[in-house]
Amino acid sequence: MNTSIGYPVPQRDVSIKLIHKAAAALLGGFVIFLFLTLTAVFTLQIAYMGKINPGVSVSGVDIGGLTRAEASDLIMARLTYPQEGLIALEGEGQVWTYAPIDLGLILDYGGTAEAAYKLGRQGWPWQRLAERITLMRSGVEISPIMILDERITRARLDEIASQINVPMKEAALRLEGAQVIAEPGQVGRILDAETTLAKLRQPMTNLVDTSQELVIQEFHPAILDVSSQADTASKILSQPLTLQVSDSENEKLGPWEISPETLAGMLIIERTSQDGVDSYQFHLDENTLYNFLYPLTPSLKQTPQNARFIFNDETRELELVRAATIGRELMVEETIQQINEKIQNGEHSVNLVFDFINPEVTDNAKAADLGITEVVSQQSSFFYGSDESRIQNIQTAAAQFHGILIAPGETFSMVDNIGDISLDSGYAEAWIIYGDRTIKGVGGGVCQVSTTLFRTVFFGGYPVVERWPHSYRVYYYELTQSGAVNEDLAGLDATVYAPVVDFKFTNDTPYWLLMETYVDAPARRITWKFYSTDDGREVDWSTTGLTNTEKPPYPEYEKNPDLKEGQIKQVDWAVDGATVTVFRTVTRNGEVIYDDTFHTVYTPWSAVCQYGPGTDDYPPTGDKRDRYSCKIKGN
Repeated sequence: MNTSIGYPVPQRDVSIKLIHKAAAALLGGFVIFLFLTLTAVFTLQIAYMGKINPGVSVSGVDIGGLTRAEASDLIMARLTYPQEGLIALEGEGQVWTYAPIDLGLILDYGGTAEAAYKLGRQGWPWQRLAERITLMRSGVEISPIMILDERITRARLDEIASQINVPMKEAALRLEGAQVIAEPGQVGRILDAETTLAKLRQPMTNLVDTSQELVIQEFHPAILDVSSQADTASKILSQPLTLQVSDSENEKLGPWEISPETLAGMLIIERTSQDGVDSYQFHLDENTLYNFLYPLTPSLKQTPQNARFIFNDETRELELVRAATIGRELMVEETIQQINEKIQNGEHSVNLVFDFINPEVTDNAKAADLGITEVVSQQSSFFYGSDESRIQNIQTAAAQFHGILIAPGETFSMVDNIGDISLDSGYAEAWIIYGDRTIKGVGGGVCQVSTTLFRTVFFGGYPVVERWPHSYRVYYYELTQSGAVNEDLAGLDATVYAPVVDFKFTNDTPYWLLMETYVDAPARRITWKFYSTDDGREVDWSTTGLTNTEKPPYPEYEKNPDLKEGQIKQVDWAVDGATVTVFRTVTRNGEVIYDDTFHTVYTPWSAVCQYGPGTDDYPPTGDKRDRYSCKIKGN
């Protein structure tokens, strides 16, 4: 028996056949689509050959179906913004108007038409077909091609800037003589062209009329207005500046006046800044003021002086004889500061500034508080034979020391307290020792006062700091109350010749010392008293007396044409020279406090004789001369 076997057809072969059929179908469809697309593109391209595809507009102007030239002309005719648009620029209260073309805006009509023509003509055929379909279905609007020539825009803005821009100016002050010149400041303005240009780009490129605020930068000066400062300076120079000592009627103490012209030369105008605010300030030059004020310092200085008293022996209290003087010293720097403060307030009268110093002893001092209880030393000297001028000088000098207080430990100086020895201060011309001659001079007789003080100090047991003897013996200082000469008083004299020759002593006690001076002119006596508290000191003294005596030289003879013929006049008197040493021992409770030696050498002093012309046998010579007088021996 024959058996046949059959095999099934493979499924893969069936699938492959199906795929081949599908691929063939797709390919056929694509070919058909491509054919149709190319046909459509070709057809449209033929239909609008050389023309802009339909549906294209430029800023609302339909240019579809037009040639490029026709489109360019139509755009030019319809888009007149560059020529007819309006751009208004405002700033600083002014308005500048321009057509956009004047600001550099130009429409590229040909370029815009060319760009429109290219729509639907670029890319693959299907891309061009799709773009053309879009154009026909919904249309496409493009913006015109514009050129903004910013060089033109900037040129126009520069023209505006020339009207707006102003430089910033600081206010200033200056002087012309005594006149104040104020120069006001000015706010600077600069047109910001770049920022303004940036604001103009959008409306101009959108073909929109616009009004724009110009962007202007302002630059404010630190000082704009100086009118008030100018007024202040003008007031300073409007009248003289008067400097004065408050409540003083002494003409030697001012006032001092500085003229406006001089003030103008001293006025400093200075720019300052405080808390970020600048301004002008004024002050007078400190160096110039210093040079003006400093020379006044010595004349304005007033040394504090204690009140002066006398001691009432009955009440045992002090009685005021001259009020205390408050010390005063000009404070130059503080005065300069006050002057500059006052002138800022428009004041033209300024009090000088002083440092006031109170004296140690005021008018209400009590004797017991000062330790003044009794007389502790008293001496008198006599001046018989003195003329009225010498007596006047003794009285004037003695009055300078009446009532003076000397503090514990203080060294007293006659020169510092005697004041000015001149005719203006009450002195007269009298005989004084000047060089090697006795002549008439202002203040003759003052040494009577210094000698009396020396003796009061000597016998009171106080330490002598400085003492100068006379060049030759003066008989006034050795006179006793009876008028006789007591040679034991030789070497107890003291001379004073301000400012180099002084007499000084120290109050070495713990108590104040009060000095009183009394001149009894009819009795030709001056008395000096010390009041204090007796501390128990005692004084022992001795003298060598006059030793090494030396006769004077023969007289000096001088011819004086003012004398009459035969007239002889003695103008100086001879005195023997001598040496004397005085010893003093001061003890307290048996203990030596001081052991002093005062050595004096008196120079022999010759007489001086004057004679008139034609005087017979004069001057004498040889043995005819007399040592002590102008007489001729034997006559």
